[in-house]
Amino acid sequence: MSTVRTPWLNNYGDIPAKLEYKTGTMWEAVADVAAEYPDYVAYAFMGRQTTYQKFARDVAACAKSLKKIGINPGDRVTICMPNCPQTVIMFYAVNVVGAVANMVHPLSSENEIAFYLNESKSIAAITLDQFYGKFAAIRSRVNLANLIIADVKDALSPLMKIGYSLTAGRKIPKVPDDAPVIRWNDFIRMGRSYTGEYKVKRDKLDPAVILYSGGTTGITKGILLSNLNFNALAAQIIATNPVFRPGDSMLAVMPMFHGFGLGVSIHSMLANGGRCILVPRFTAESYARLIIKYRCNFIAGVPTLYEALLRQSVMDGADLSCLKGVFSGGDSLSVELKKRFDRFLADHNASVKIREGYGTTECVTASCLTPLHLAKEGSIGQPFPDTYYKIVAPGTEDEVPYGTEGEICLSGPTVMMEYVNHPEETAKTLRTHSDGLKWIHTGDLGCMDEDGFIYFRQRIKRMIVTSGYNVYPSQLENILDAHELVQMSCVIGVPDPLKIQKVKAFIVLKPGYQPTDENREIIREYCRKNIARYAMPYDIEFRESLPKTLVGKVAYRVLEEEEAAKRAANAAAKPAETVSADEKPEVSETDATAPATVR
Repeated sequence: MSTVRTPWLNNYGDIPAKLEYKTGTMWEAVADVAAEYPDYVAYAFMGRQTTYQKFARDVAACAKSLKKIGINPGDRVTICMPNCPQTVIMFYAVNVVGAVANMVHPLSSENEIAFYLNESKSIAAITLDQFYGKFAAIRSRVNLANLIIADVKDALSPLMKIGYSLTAGRKIPKVPDDAPVIRWNDFIRMGRSYTGEYKVKRDKLDPAVILYSGGTTGITKGILLSNLNFNALAAQIIATNPVFRPGDSMLAVMPMFHGFGLGVSIHSMLANGGRCILVPRFTAESYARLIIKYRCNFIAGVPTLYEALLRQSVMDGADLSCLKGVFSGGDSLSVELKKRFDRFLADHNASVKIREGYGTTECVTASCLTPLHLAKEGSIGQPFPDTYYKIVAPGTEDEVPYGTEGEICLSGPTVMMEYVNHPEETAKTLRTHSDGLKWIHTGDLGCMDEDGFIYFRQRIKRMIVTSGYNVYPSQLENILDAHELVQMSCVIGVPDPLKIQKVKAFIVLKPGYQPTDENREIIREYCRKNIARYAMPYDIEFRESLPKTLVGKVAYRVLEEEEAAKRAANAAAKPAETVSADEKPEVSETDATAPATVR
């Protein structure tokens, strides 16, 4: 049996290489904290605070109601909710009764919701009143015995409840009185008459949560995760952030249907005595105001959120000395954006810098993070305790030398159980190597240096192949984002009959700059000086904004689909398309000798 290389342990400092994990369920981990810190605030929502003691009572009441409507161990319960108290209560109550929480984005389409319900075989679901219409439209297509309808105002203080009813609440269509649903307050009351045992004994390795992701193949799949997966993550987050203290607050804007939001912003906080500031919806401006209002200790977000925060005038003069941790994940953080945001933090009295992490939903969320005491430009950090990384030649299990690019593989206590209903995909992604460990083959390209720092390059499937050369969009985006005119960029590959693919760049200009031919030429000239000829964008398209996914990542696939639609339309209008001179493949000394995309 071969051994696993662990060069990062030489740079761990005071972080332990091995951790002890809770042997029970997710809720048992939180319940232990509630017993130790009953009067600490578990979460705050729209100005209303709930202590751990009250939170524990609410979870128990909800668990009894779940038993009352017939939820049994192993059943799937869909939670299609934003970040609000009912979401958190239901999530842990499902865990108490031994069922599995199926987490779904409430802004999903009707067909997507039907897919999630059927794929998970959910027999009950909870959603907000404003999303009732989607469920009503698909009720006949799914086997849903119970639909629970919650209302945001039920979680508000009396004064806020009045204000909500007069403003946002007035815009929500009324759920019919005879609708086949159970209202949240009625649902909670049902549990009062339940006299049986509602706590179900479950093990750390029992299934607890289903999250959805495109996985390593781009096809939406449910990812089954265990109690241990979440409890291990909670321990790892605190171990790599020794500045954390019970009572510290986390601004929980990342949604609970996503591993980043659920694992880092919610469970890692609640399992360690933290305080979650629940935010059901936000804009960059409201996000900025919340940081200032609550003087949060920890914030987590995707790069586009931090980029937007830089442009918020409300942050002028703000004191951010309260921050202990700023985490970026979910998408690649460009070197230029990191520099800009670090300057922003320093200018606002923060003693910390933004720390990039990396992970996949197949391991809940982050599995490596930039250390507090050591950082390397362009790196996504080092593996968490008890977590192993290796770089292998794509399509194999053969580890490559340090500094050599290959597929990122990871192993550890947060690795998923399986893809729901997809055994073949599970077998392709989750493999046991000769070292005896189970490894996730992420489908991401990267490399590891001799110190154990990991460098993310690109999704393997996103890599552009042009005239026989490999081009990495994230590298080009780093270069473009560093230009003084550019706010953000996205690079894609466009099919080409001669080059296989050619490079196209979409650019959002900084405020004050116009999408003129002159500015396009300025950027082209900059590209000529910084990018090899074979990787040069053949087209630069200015956009007012870039499409985003439901969690705020730049949706490059949408841009690819738009380009494909344009090509199809052009082909229909002009079947005998000719190739212009400037689109012919360029073979030159520069191309032949350039060792990489960036010169």
